[in-house]
Amino acid sequence: MKSLLQVLLALLMLIGISLSPLAVYGEDSPIEELLKQAKQGDADAQYTLGERYKYGEGVREDEIESYKWYSEAAKSYRNLAEQGDADAQYKLGDSYKFGEGIAQDFDEGVKWYRKAAEQGHSEAQYTLGWMYQNGSGVAKDEKEAVEWYRKAAEQGHSEAQYMLGEMYNKGKGVVREYQEAVRWYRKAAKQGYTQAQFNLGWMYEQGEGVSQDYITAYAWYNVAASQQHDGAKYNRDIVLAKMSSNQIEVGQRLARELYDKIYYKTE
Repeated sequence: MKSLLQVLLALLMLIGISLSPLAVYGEDSPIEELLKQAKQGDADAQYTLGERYKYGEGVREDEIESYKWYSEAAKSYRNLAEQGDADAQYKLGDSYKFGEGIAQDFDEGVKWYRKAAEQGHSEAQYTLGWMYQNGSGVAKDEKEAVEWYRKAAEQGHSEAQYMLGEMYNKGKGVVREYQEAVRWYRKAAKQGYTQAQFNLGWMYEQGEGVSQDYITAYAWYNVAASQQHDGAKYNRDIVLAKMSSNQIEVGQRLARELYDKIYYKTE
């Protein structure tokens, strides 16, 4: 049974009155537990609180509280990072990259991303690749970007797989090689990366890196379209006009099989 206090708080909430940013939550609510963990020095809880206050998720937006908790998180991450914790090194890199709780500093971001990446942290490897590709905190170097994308991609990082496909497709940092682009797009697409699904459909439609195949193109466009990719919806309809009724039936069946394998993990 709810306590009288909880009932009163609920009534206040209904008429638009709250006593504090956290007043509408009971002691056992997620926000209270998050606050408890943050005060105990949990770096991830501190960071999450910074986000909650920044975007008004479960609390009222409060820039001062947001900065306070981001700052606490950065201090906690630094303590762990200096002890060699790869995940903390990556998150400290993020703090510097986005200027969350500390002054934005791409050079410092790269420094900590590199420490984590060299320990095999796939997200740090991907991010370091992005930094090299865009010249953020380092001199732009597409060959170096490819190497870091590759390291992350080989660990199954879907976005890195997609980006590696892009580098091969556009000949950035590597010799343009459509077959390799298709290979990496396919790996990302099978993990549910929507843009890779669209790109794979395009490769099949155009016959780049694979034999031209409207049925498979239609199937991949359909899968991407199911994730609300507008370009996939548009291209699917273009391909559809080029297909026979039998091809459409086969393409729809293939699309269902791909969707089930990706999103329902069927064999």
